[in-house]
Amino acid sequence: MIRKAFITENNCSFTGADYSQIELRIMASLSGDSILINAFNEGKDIHKATASRVFDVPFDKVTPLQRTRAKAVNFGVIYGMSAHGLSENLKISRAEAQKYINDYFETHSAVKQFLDKSVKEGEENRQVCTYFGRIRQIPEFESRKFNERELAKRLAMNTPIQGTAADVIKLAMNKVYAALNDDGLESKLILQIHDELIIEGPDSEVDAVKKILDDCMKSAANFAVELSVDIHTAKSWYDLK
Repeated sequence: MIRKAFITENNCSFTGADYSQIELRIMASLSGDSILINAFNEGKDIHKATASRVFDVPFDKVTPLQRTRAKAVNFGVIYGMSAHGLSENLKISRAEAQKYINDYFETHSAVKQFLDKSVKEGEENRQVCTYFGRIRQIPEFESRKFNERELAKRLAMNTPIQGTAADVIKLAMNKVYAALNDDGLESKLILQIHDELIIEGPDSEVDAVKKILDDCMKSAANFAVELSVDIHTAKSWYDLK
């Protein structure tokens, strides 16, 4: 509700653009998983497509519950979620959760290989890198505590994906800022929230701003999976959904 307090100047609007499922798109690209890459580039509902493969049902027969569970697994693998964590998330037994994870990795072996490789790199070097070479040190690999070593593994799996997403939004910010200046627009880049950029400017510039956001954010990086952007306009931060 606090967002309702943030409103635009008269005759101005907020234009917000956020990446659609950027971490999953990056995971597909970095792992080279052809099934995920093709599903994204064909514009399929990625969670429904995953449910169809993992649960071995036709795409058009996937139930809302199966899609919800596939979505949890899709995001869970990025963060190294255990069967225990997934079982609590979905309110199912640990055995059932483990089966979901096993079935996912059997279907997406390239993802499994990528995550295992990231953990091995972390164990050997005590650090991992994003796609663009930014380093994250993970000293927890040297800990005598089991929980901290498990945390290190999750960080090693997640950092190349989430860290790369963070790099991409920063690259996009620079491109958007430069484009606004090059076009001589009054609109200003005022906020970045995770994978979203928000611009405030005159209503007369909204169409130009939308094009800049779309072009610059989609071209911020070149992956095997195309980047997708959702753009919205509103008079308050609250309504910018």
